[in-house]
Amino acid sequence: MRTIDRAASFIYALKRRLPGFELPPLQIGDLHIKLPIFQGGMGVGISLSGLSSAVANSGGIGTIAANGIGLTRKDYFRDGRAANIKAFIDEIRKAKAASAGVIAVNIMVALQDFSQLLMTAIEQRVDMIVMGAGLPVKNIPVKLIREHNIKVVPIVSSPRAAELICKMWKRIYQDLPDAMIVEGPQAGGHLGFSLDELNDNSSSLESLVPRVINTLKPYREEFQRHIPVIAAGGIQTGEDIHRMINLGADAVQLGTRFAATDECDADIRFKEAIISCRKEDIGIINSPVGMPGRALVNTFLKDAQFKKRSFTCPWQCLAGCRADKAYYCISLALNNARIGRLDRGFVFVGSNAYQIKQIIPVSMLIKELIHSYKQEKLKEFLQNSIDFSGLFRPAEAVVS
Repeated sequence: MRTIDRAASFIYALKRRLPGFELPPLQIGDLHIKLPIFQGGMGVGISLSGLSSAVANSGGIGTIAANGIGLTRKDYFRDGRAANIKAFIDEIRKAKAASAGVIAVNIMVALQDFSQLLMTAIEQRVDMIVMGAGLPVKNIPVKLIREHNIKVVPIVSSPRAAELICKMWKRIYQDLPDAMIVEGPQAGGHLGFSLDELNDNSSSLESLVPRVINTLKPYREEFQRHIPVIAAGGIQTGEDIHRMINLGADAVQLGTRFAATDECDADIRFKEAIISCRKEDIGIINSPVGMPGRALVNTFLKDAQFKKRSFTCPWQCLAGCRADKAYYCISLALNNARIGRLDRGFVFVGSNAYQIKQIIPVSMLIKELIHSYKQEKLKEFLQNSIDFSGLFRPAEAVVS
């Protein structure tokens, strides 16, 4: 075959495979999502209606975080519980008015007002309820959730947690969650790992995703239902997405990368702290709620190691919080960061936040993710599917 014919065959084969380079859509029950991209819920006012609706409009899943949402209202210090519900309703309604896409909410199980927020989400008919910071196994109104056709997606950090949730749901509700987010140790915010586990290879996302998929396999078979697995923690690029999908994940969740977008609901100084950070600025802290967390370690956090800051606890928003023993109120500190007062607060970030260099629109970020994912698919295709050995003859063969 002539060289020109070989080249033409190569181009033809490449064109035939190009449609396969697209990001695969995500199906959760009867809910069809154009892109397999979750925007992670970031509490205390970081991901509200502005960010979530922009992500949903771009084809992903936008998420409103319920934790500390009432701090966006002036009446929070009079009645934090009531302020949370009011703000939650307002943000859900604004997001749904701004987008016909998929709107999820993230509600921490450890919140004192978890049950009230959960009922509010159901009443407001959100598309999906993500539950983390605890295992959502008891007193979940599953029947009511099903009646409203809302999807339930727990966050887990181990196959054991995934097994326990499925086992308890099967026993108590004769049902299963609709999908599962697997969050690895490179995530930002509070982490579901001990300090020793953070650097253990068995805790890496690359290890966790296949193991959780294997844990879910018998439940999928028994209930004849696919339970999508969403990989989270340290994911930032199309290359990361490609790697996770190749490991068997159905989708990915990004948090910090969406925080540095125009539509993120935080102050510009919050976003600038992310894009100006260095790798060495990112560290593990001991949170006042008794869990390790990953954040930008600034002067506020350094000082908090040695001296207690004077604060008045508005109300015990977290079930396990010991405000009397804490050196600072984490909700107030995170809210100060949200409004740009970084001298009185700090920013939670994932391990790869230092790679973010620009604040861009959500639509541009989504396009970048799709483009870089396609590049990875093309590389994979060229490496695995094309035999280049006979495409061009050696120079000496041409001379002869």
